[in-house]
Amino acid sequence: MLTRRQSLGRLAGSSVIASGAAAAPGRPQPPIRLVILDMGGTIIEDRGDVPETLRSAMEHHGIRSTKEEINRWRGASKREVIARFVTAQLGVGRDDLIDKIHAEFTARLIEIYKSVPPVKGAEQAIRELRSAGRLVAATTGFDRAIALSIIRRLGWEPDLAAVITSDDVPVGRPAPYMIFRAMEVARVQNVAEVAVVGDTPLDLQSANNAGVRAVIGVLTGAGTEAALHNEPHTAILPSVAGLPAFLSSKF
Repeated sequence: MLTRRQSLGRLAGSSVIASGAAAAPGRPQPPIRLVILDMGGTIIEDRGDVPETLRSAMEHHGIRSTKEEINRWRGASKREVIARFVTAQLGVGRDDLIDKIHAEFTARLIEIYKSVPPVKGAEQAIRELRSAGRLVAATTGFDRAIALSIIRRLGWEPDLAAVITSDDVPVGRPAPYMIFRAMEVARVQNVAEVAVVGDTPLDLQSANNAGVRAVIGVLTGAGTEAALHNEPHTAILPSVAGLPAFLSSKF
């Protein structure tokens, strides 16, 4: 496992990453002000609906895939995943087909997620983080229609400083752009004040690419403990339910 210091040292340089990675010796770090939570598998239960619905929607339009192939891209933009498979099998210039598959996937998943509950303890964790004075944001590889259908059903909108989806940024995970967009909306300027929490290797890769202070994995979703441990991280927790206590003790 790479340490956080080793991982930050090998990242491509940027002013944002540098500002979060290099603190003057002896200077105290600021507190964590913004906690960015992935959605599916982190704060919403993962029942395997996403890869199966994605596979089925693509197959309906003649695009072949397996669960194992799709699982490699858990946490990524779903439109980007569809485009990857379509382009590999049919070549470029098939935007209409990509749009049709994505629209079918979105409609099916909105219906499915009408009955998917939060991860046990997730709602309490969000409320505890807010009570401690921290801002909370959600990011997801879903598009905005799916994300908002879930957030509104659960009544979480008042608790979230930002909800950032794959269609808010030019490129999804492992690019860091959803994290930076959440920081922008929440008006948090320093990556040293940010913790990112997710259940997949892509979630942790995105957090490391952003250079945030805390990169935290949880074991309630698609990522195995071994896979998460292979990514540079601050901690791996059993679930988001333990996040408020962890942050209070460390940050």
